[in-house]
Amino acid sequence: MLTSPEKPGDYTFRLEGVSIRTGRHVLTSRPAMSRFLWVCVGGAIGTGARYLVAIGVPRLLGTSFPYGTLLVNVVGSFLIGAIMHVGLTTALIPPTLRLVLTTGVMGGFTTYSTFNYETLQYLREGAFVVAGLNVAATLALCLLAGLLGLAAARWLFGS
Repeated sequence: MLTSPEKPGDYTFRLEGVSIRTGRHVLTSRPAMSRFLWVCVGGAIGTGARYLVAIGVPRLLGTSFPYGTLLVNVVGSFLIGAIMHVGLTTALIPPTLRLVLTTGVMGGFTTYSTFNYETLQYLREGAFVVAGLNVAATLALCLLAGLLGLAAARWLFGS
């Protein structure tokens, strides 16, 4: 939650009851700093995994379509649905681990910005059908993967 500034350029964020102030004092709380560092580690893991997919998938499927970007977004949608369900309905994924897995790992793994850039490139090149297919496939498959991730987690761990 973001609260209004006490002074211009000074905001307070609340994360699991810990205040994190920006401005003069940044991440002064040890639990907040620990979570921040774990999210960064998770982001590095997710980014590394995305890189491996980005170089591996085109070797298998070619470069005529952004299959790698689509794959990371679909897999990420599935996983975030499952992680959030399990984390919010069971004690198997504690809040800090849930934060690391979703904001860190999945945040580093999935990539809307790449999807956006690739789609804009297709539009600039006049490849309107490929751009439209990219948007439709990403939207439909990511929504479906998110629903399947949620359903799988419910099936495995209950509601």
